[in-house]
Amino acid sequence: MGDSSASYINLVQHLIEECLIFNMSKEECMEALSKHANIKPVITSTVWDELEKENKEFFEAYLKCRDQRATEIEKRQRIQQKLNTFSSTQ
Repeated sequence: MGDSSASYINLVQHLIEECLIFNMSKEECMEALSKHANIKPVITSTVWDELEKENKEFFEAYLKCRDQRATEIEKRQRIQQKLNTFSSTQ
């Protein structure tokens, strides 16, 4: 692998790490890097998959945390809907 290929992969890896900081899913990251960094989704997906293989425990915890956050957000939205319904009937 040439130096330019390795540096490109390192760049993609760094950008994926930035996506992780922003709590993005793989799909959201692929879309963001395609749109903002002109990186093909297949490249992002391949690098993500390799990172996942190398850091299995991290990604398991990351995905679990994302799922918990999504559940919390759904609960808040349901509560807010009920409050809105209640206040509109008053």
